[in-house]
Amino acid sequence: MRSAPDFVFLKGVRLSYGIKDPVCALDNLALTVGRGEFAAVVGPSGCGKSSLMKLITGLRAPDSGTVEVDGKEVDGPVKIAGMAFQNPTLLPWRDVLNNVVLPFEVVDEHRRKLRWQPGLYRGKARELLSAVGLDDTEHRFPWQLSGGMQQRVSLCRALVHEPALLLLDEPFGALDAFTREELWDVLQELWMARKFTTILVTHDLREAVYLADRVHVMSRRPGRVVASYDVSIRRPRCMESTVDSAFIEITHALREQIRVQLTPASLSYAKQTSS
Repeated sequence: MRSAPDFVFLKGVRLSYGIKDPVCALDNLALTVGRGEFAAVVGPSGCGKSSLMKLITGLRAPDSGTVEVDGKEVDGPVKIAGMAFQNPTLLPWRDVLNNVVLPFEVVDEHRRKLRWQPGLYRGKARELLSAVGLDDTEHRFPWQLSGGMQQRVSLCRALVHEPALLLLDEPFGALDAFTREELWDVLQELWMARKFTTILVTHDLREAVYLADRVHVMSRRPGRVVASYDVSIRRPRCMESTVDSAFIEITHALREQIRVQLTPASLSYAKQTSS
């Protein structure tokens, strides 16, 4: 066990799927995320970004290597994590408020207290709904909300039990560009207020640079982190930040790095011609 302060730590990680003809999804993967840091992970399709999330949450065990969260080896589902996905996965028979309080019903620490202090926990849910601009929706059902509103509810549900770690797997990928950018600001505001450690998996390079302190690039399968970029753009960031030269430079560097992963032969040729 290490004594370093990294909140999320992976080293030498390998993960395969299948038994008869196993497919190696991740190999020799290393990644560190500091406490309170907002990290983003980008890379080609199929590079193992979602597999990485499963390892960190304890939904999958690695074939080999080390996976630690908060200084402890991950050997099962991580209870201090909240998750949000591309599809909000709200329960259609529950109204907004009861969807948001759902984690309190399944997390051991809160389940018993919820019976005796329902007002306290519903108050926490209402506070988050207000923070994302959904004060008047608590009695509506998911089918009565737009896609962007549903994703806001999903974020509230992921954060209502105040997890130390938030994992986001393409949370805004299914939304239109305007709604997506609007939710960038919602998420940024929540993170700046609470400073939960966050790992965002996304295909949107602008989204990664807009939200993250550090962006990690994964190789094509088998996936591993091949480059990391610090984003020192001042917060709070806004749409004007996206035309800043530093923003454009980092986004371009990420795009070129991913392009190299998609065309490894061209990289080999470039090395040969430069030698």
